[in-house]
Amino acid sequence: MSVTDSLLAFSFAALLLTLTPGLDTALILRTATVESRKKAFQAAIGINTGCFIWGALVAFGLGALLATSELAYNLLKWCGAAYLCWLGIQMIVKPRRALTPDQTANPSSTNWFVKGMLGNVLNPKIGVFYVSFLPQFIPAGHSPVLWTFLLVAVHIIIGTIWSSVLITGTHFASGVLKKSLFVQWMDRVTGGVFLFFAARLALSHR
Repeated sequence: MSVTDSLLAFSFAALLLTLTPGLDTALILRTATVESRKKAFQAAIGINTGCFIWGALVAFGLGALLATSELAYNLLKWCGAAYLCWLGIQMIVKPRRALTPDQTANPSSTNWFVKGMLGNVLNPKIGVFYVSFLPQFIPAGHSPVLWTFLLVAVHIIIGTIWSSVLITGTHFASGVLKKSLFVQWMDRVTGGVFLFFAARLALSHR
């Protein structure tokens, strides 16, 4: 896969994953609706910071791991493929029926930047997902560390644009994203994408 193909393929996959409603989307919508757009942007920046922190951890760990041995590479490959396959099947068989924002926070005492950041940093699934997903888009012969940072940056840029759209059009976006049919079909489509990349990862070579 060429550099251009890698970037285009990852950008498409990251865009689809970003558009699929999740906890980050719920947090941004709730904050923009109940609090203010300013605080919603703070939450979005916090979410992106959390992604970058995980990206940094994965970048250095991934680079060392891939350079260690064939056994380590294959172990990562098969574990990653199994994880993506499991996620895909779950999303297809048991799609969510609703997007439920976090209602437990006390608005008057919440630092939305910290809440958004910790929501990602304290979620190990993001790290596992990055380890499983990103290696597929690193061109052969290129630095895993540099490319991991580049791909995470692309993910963050797409996430920032989507967060801005959500916050700017809060009322419309909230109405569409909370519809049961939309949530179910987005989960199924994303589950299909996960299965595709699980197979792609399993068939890949060092």
